[in-house]
Amino acid sequence: MTKILAISGSIRKDSFNAKLAHMMVRHLRARGADAAYLDLSNFEMPLFNEDLLREEQPKCALELANLLAQADAVFIASPEYNGSLTPLLKNTIDWVHHQKLGAFAKATFGIGSVSSGSLAGIMALSHLRDVLSKVGALIAPTALGVGMAARAFNESDELADQRVAARAEALVNELMTLKR
Repeated sequence: MTKILAISGSIRKDSFNAKLAHMMVRHLRARGADAAYLDLSNFEMPLFNEDLLREEQPKCALELANLLAQADAVFIASPEYNGSLTPLLKNTIDWVHHQKLGAFAKATFGIGSVSSGSLAGIMALSHLRDVLSKVGALIAPTALGVGMAARAFNESDELADQRVAARAEALVNELMTLKR
């Protein structure tokens, strides 16, 4: 069974990106995956500082790195902050990468963004793709940009726009089939 994790780069209450990550988990489970949502608020890490690498590192960084290293695929949803990914997500990637467990070397990564604007977080997705590629991740070709966040989901927490929903299904297929 394919093991897939989903993460949101936002820990804000009622986060649209967490909603997208949860939706992807449901769709992946419907396809037979062992899919789970990881809430980054359960992995509190200090601001990355190389001096801390020589001291006692946060245990949760090692725990998260182990979880990611065991996954076949990972979906990351990140809001766009000032044209980029969130500080929370960048800090998490930095800590996990420095655990030296190959957390980004095995899985296929899918990326998505829900944004309040019509550009659907495309700048954040571009930066996220760049950061993930620098740490050795294989990124699925379909990037899932979801614009107009307040109207993006219907009452069943599914994507309201059928074209965007079709892209989500394409990404689900890629996460289920693309392997290293």
